[in-house]
Amino acid sequence: MKKNAKNKFKLLLVLVLLLIATGCTTTLTDSNKKPVKNEITGQNLTKNIICQPTNKETLKAYKKNGVKVDKLPTCDEFKITSGKYEGLWTSIFVKPLAFVLLALGRAIGNYAISLIIISLIIRLIAFPITKKTAMQSELLKKAQPEIDRIQKKYKDKQDQDSMMKQSQEMMMIYKKYNINPMSGCLFSMIQLPLFIAFFEAVQRTPAIFEDKFLFLQLGTTPSVGITSATWFAYLILVLLIAVTTFYSLKMNLTGNAQDPNMKMMPIMMSVMIIITSLFMPSALGIYWITSNLFTIVQNILVKRSKEVNGKA
Repeated sequence: MKKNAKNKFKLLLVLVLLLIATGCTTTLTDSNKKPVKNEITGQNLTKNIICQPTNKETLKAYKKNGVKVDKLPTCDEFKITSGKYEGLWTSIFVKPLAFVLLALGRAIGNYAISLIIISLIIRLIAFPITKKTAMQSELLKKAQPEIDRIQKKYKDKQDQDSMMKQSQEMMMIYKKYNINPMSGCLFSMIQLPLFIAFFEAVQRTPAIFEDKFLFLQLGTTPSVGITSATWFAYLILVLLIAVTTFYSLKMNLTGNAQDPNMKMMPIMMSVMIIITSLFMPSALGIYWITSNLFTIVQNILVKRSKEVNGKA
């Protein structure tokens, strides 16, 4: 158990170091230090784009504000090695992801569909990890009555001897049900850098943030899009984020189901994510919905397989 915890800590440390070395997106400002708005998306333009804008007006805006876009490759010609070195984060995560999204998007004819496919491929690759997490969640639910009894037994005992006995009894329960308390952390550590990488790939690639999907402009946030003529599309996007987030969190909920705090947790976390979604590009909202739907389907399949095995 200690060895697994140490290995996961090392992985977390590596990811933190990568995030420290990140070349985060920066906003393009004019001579008065005011953000320059994108005429297409309504959003502030990103200064450190990795390829040339496809729209003439956007191209003019960059040139007018001192960005040497002529030295950048076109998005059709963009390669992983294009541009100068910007650190490990950009080289390992952002540029490769942008390259794959652009290549697949050109082949399909839509960058949103490309984003959905790449999201599903990543989740399928991570499936052995996420499946194990889902199974651990089901095992924890099964063991919860015994865990509650132990917690109730030692509720008012704070001496060192009692706390040690509680810890030992809890470990016996974990061993009985084959539960690894640290197993749920691994995908969470992978998901955060992936989310940031998708965000930067969208924000720094004009061909993606200028593209459309149904009534959505991929680079536009719902907070801006909701004031446009296609406001209903951004409202539907936020509602889908809300519903899929709530159900994915609720299905992964562990602990005493009767505990009011446990019941409120999916609602509170969903509200936080909904507020965040208002200020992130629609493309990222599509990624989030795709990931949530994958989690929901996966958890349903894991639960059904447990029920079948239990009957057998």
